[in-house]
Amino acid sequence: MFDVLFDQASDGQRYLDWLMSGLGWTLALAFFGWWIAFAVGVLVGVGRTVERRSVALLARLYVEIFRNIPVLVQMFLWYFVLPEILPAAAGGWLKQLPPPWGSFLPALACLSFYTASRVAEQVRAGIEALPKGQAEATRALGLSSVQAYRLVILPQALRLIVPSLTSEVMAIYKNTSVALTIGLLELTAQARQVSEETFQTFAAFGAATLAYLTLALVAYGLMTLVDRRFHIPGPAQRSRPRFGRLRTAKGA
Repeated sequence: MFDVLFDQASDGQRYLDWLMSGLGWTLALAFFGWWIAFAVGVLVGVGRTVERRSVALLARLYVEIFRNIPVLVQMFLWYFVLPEILPAAAGGWLKQLPPPWGSFLPALACLSFYTASRVAEQVRAGIEALPKGQAEATRALGLSSVQAYRLVILPQALRLIVPSLTSEVMAIYKNTSVALTIGLLELTAQARQVSEETFQTFAAFGAATLAYLTLALVAYGLMTLVDRRFHIPGPAQRSRPRFGRLRTAKGA
């Protein structure tokens, strides 16, 4: 079924090489996009919970804008609109970037800031899930707000939301496929090229499907290990008494 992937393409490479090249760009886009999204999302999520209303309002505005605009529309805005509204020098530099960087950088910015808005909501939920006594204890110890978040609140909140962040890690790998609309030859775009040149649609997209499935399973496995490593154990459950002890107590 996948024999066609080992045939020689029009440029002298194998079709499998096309797919591997696309997989490399998919991995680069998802990896760097996730870490940018995580850093921005933590900052925005913390901003949603601070007492200063102006900061909380700006953080909420960021989340509402980036989370509620479809990622495809955002991809077009970053690629087509941003160079036009930037200063002439910056916009011209962005337009003149050689491929694939001219498509990669807008796609990276789009996925990073879109995913950051979703991560921010997870961080906010994790912070609000903590008992109020945590914040009160930091004030009693004389810690500043920055110290309280950095040393007490944020480490606990991040450990609580690892399971929910797993879905965001898996989602960013899938969302990289939207980058084909602006010309980035990632995995889905390369699979489409293989399909158009060989007319073997099932083989091309079947291989891409297996690649995406493998990436998702690997991401899930890694996040499961992180969750086990940093899981906050709950209160110890009381062990049930054995039947022998119940009988002894009854007999006594």
